[in-house]
Formats: sequence, structure tokens, C-alpha cells
Amino acid sequence: MIRDNEWLVVIDRQKVFAESDWSTWAVPDHSYDTTTENYRRLAEAFGDRVAYTRYVSPEPPEDAWADYFADWPDFIVPKDHPMFDWTDDTAPLVEGHPVVTKTVFSKWGPELADVIRGAKKITVCGVATDFCVLQTALAACDAGISVRVAADASAGTSPENAKLACDLMSLYAPLITVTDTDSILK
Repeated sequence: MIRDNEWLVVIDRQKVFAESDWSTWAVPDHSYDTTTENYRRLAEAFGDRVAYTRYVSPEPPEDAWADYFADWPDFIVPKDHPMFDWTDDTAPLVEGHPVVTKTVFSKWGPELADVIRGAKKITVCGVATDFCVLQTALAACDAGISVRVAADASAGTSPENAKLACDLMSLYAPLITVTDTDSILK
């Protein structure tokens, strides 16, 4: 059941994380595609209370991020590069909803808190479970936000890593609850 004043936060449903034929950052084996129907169900059910996040590369990467991007130089591109576009299934659902763009894994911060109008409950889904979803959930719960993670509407860098991330987030109960779309919508 969707809780009173709860928002859906959709993390980084972008081409760079979905199209594995050209992106080494994409989730493997088209597992992104297995999340699409559950993501769509959630987005439709939450209606106007859906916020999207979008990852872009820092220009230029600094500090520890410079070391990180030394391993990923192909991903240091301008923020309007097509790799950062929404996937075709996501783009129509983004229209009319707020978007928070960040250059780090965690999408939680003052920008997202403002977008959700101070709500204290969120459901999170998207990619990657073991990077941006995990970091956003942890930062939000630290800020006192009740977080639900729709595991079946999220995809990880591997099934094993997604499970590890979900197991880790489960340790934070009741601040973070790992669940599925059917449980959220019933």
C-alpha cells in the first residue's frame, strides 16, 4: 500500500545503464528490461508524486573521483551526451515530473528533499541496486526518511551484487525495507 504523502524516487533509468551492447556500465543480461513493467506499475500508481534522478559525469572529476574515472575515461562526457538520455520506456513517464541531476552515486540531498516537498517516506527503484539505489537509500534513511526499496523494479551490476545490496539494506530495518512491487501496491 502506498503510504500517505509517500513519493516514488526513480533512480537513473538512463541508456548508459541499460544498453549493454555499447556500455560497460550497463546492468548485464538485459536485467534492466526485467524491471520495466514493475517500474511502470509503480510510476502510474504514485501519479504526481514521482521524482526522477539522472546521473551525469563530473566535469572534470576531482579528488577521489579523478582516480575513479581514470578507470572509466569513456564516461567523461558532457552532461548532454546521448548516453545520459532516458531509456525509451522511461522518457514518456518522466514528462511533467521533477528531475534531480547529480554527479555522484547518492541522489539524496537538499535538491531531492525539496522536490519531494519535505515528505518523510519514499519508495526507491532503478539502477544500479548496488550503487545509486543503495547509496540513495542509506543517505535518505540517515536524514530520517522512511525508505522502501522495490527490489523487483531495480537492477544491479549482477544478480549476486543486487542480492548483496538488498541484504545490506535489510540490515537497516525499519529505516529501510526491501520489498517488491506487489507488496507496495496492494
